[in-house]
Amino acid sequence: MGRTYIVEETVGQYLSNIDLQGKAFVSGLLIGQCSSQKDYVILATRTPPKEEQSENLKHLKAKLDNLDEEWATEHACQVSRMLPGGLLVLGVFIITTLELANDFQNALRRLMFAVEKSINRKRLWNFTEEEVSERVTLHICASTKKRIFCRTYDIHDPKSSARPADWKYQSGLSSSWLSLECTVHINIHIPLSATSVSYTLEKNTKNGLTRWAKEIENGVYLINGQVKDEDCDLLEGQKKSRGNTQATSHSFDVRVLTQLLLNSDHRSTATVQICSGSVNLKGAVKCRAYIHSSKPKVKDAVQAVKRDILNTVADRCEILFEDLLLNEIPEKKDSEKEFHVLPYRVFVPLPGSTVMLCDYKFDDESAEEIRDHFMEMLDHTIKIEDLEIAEETNTACMSSSMNSRASLDNTDDEQPKQPIKTTMLLKIQQNIGVIAAFTVAVLAAGISFHYFSD
Repeated sequence: MGRTYIVEETVGQYLSNIDLQGKAFVSGLLIGQCSSQKDYVILATRTPPKEEQSENLKHLKAKLDNLDEEWATEHACQVSRMLPGGLLVLGVFIITTLELANDFQNALRRLMFAVEKSINRKRLWNFTEEEVSERVTLHICASTKKRIFCRTYDIHDPKSSARPADWKYQSGLSSSWLSLECTVHINIHIPLSATSVSYTLEKNTKNGLTRWAKEIENGVYLINGQVKDEDCDLLEGQKKSRGNTQATSHSFDVRVLTQLLLNSDHRSTATVQICSGSVNLKGAVKCRAYIHSSKPKVKDAVQAVKRDILNTVADRCEILFEDLLLNEIPEKKDSEKEFHVLPYRVFVPLPGSTVMLCDYKFDDESAEEIRDHFMEMLDHTIKIEDLEIAEETNTACMSSSMNSRASLDNTDDEQPKQPIKTTMLLKIQQNIGVIAAFTVAVLAAGISFHYFSD
């Protein structure tokens, strides 16, 4: 027996309304959440056509040659940034004419694996062995709007064979999903090793974030001020609405505690690293995660929050690097400090759902630009007044330094001279010197934690 996909009715309506308009096919993404028993699909979005392909796609002879995997995977990566914790790209769909049905089956399979590989490459976390590893492919006939097939593949096995899956619609699927929110204050120092000068700044930064990610993964998570057993029901002890078996809509406050001291039997050594510079990430980020309300487990909720923390920090860095490259901002001279404002997070509600999607906005971008980006990426119209800028205003300063050395414990807490609206600050310190990167093991009977969130 294959997996069961519970699908929001509006997804079915969206797929039915897609018109090929003379094209050979239309492909897109299926978005939702996995659980041990079944998967939930709450959103579908078509892949926007390339401008240069608009004319070519009108000819049915184009067929497989125009199923551009690179374009589709780039769209999937962009969309994955707009998903809060708990939501994933669960698979891909394609709508074709009936006579082309057989031609696209293998292509759809390849596309699904390409999308998963591309998204996974950018993550700071890995799936656990217990998690569902199947992703879905949905093929729909353009004329009848009926499923030609719905199949799943094991993403861990490129040679896996297709398995049939059930596709069932349900109204108001995510209208009672649970939300988890937390604010995370970060101060990450990343030395740029002189021995890895061939690495790009982006790659060096990701390597540093990977080390920080371990702190987040190993943290302790308080849900509404309590530490709960990971196998407990998240809603345990919560009241249910009268005369209704469904739990009322809940929002949970999450706080993250990270470990300060190491175990007494843990041996640590000091290392000296020759560095060409350093990157500092400082600021506060708002994190949100959503989970289904059908007997959710604490471990699933915590996992969704962890991944949202890691995703939002990594995504902001990636977006900034893309912006710097796009605008060709010149590098500063050696020993100067560069201050860059990372984009802040904007949330927008999904109609008929408690779930909110997100995007990232630089200070010079307008609300209209964010609205248009939602339309382009998710093929859904949003209202400007629905945009929620979740993060508060911090201050940063523009300064330069001629220091030839920088120590790892230097947090650069200068007094701000020029206030800037920002939520996270990236400081790239390009100086040639030696950074002594060391960790000291402290012998203690207990383990201490400090708050990593407000």
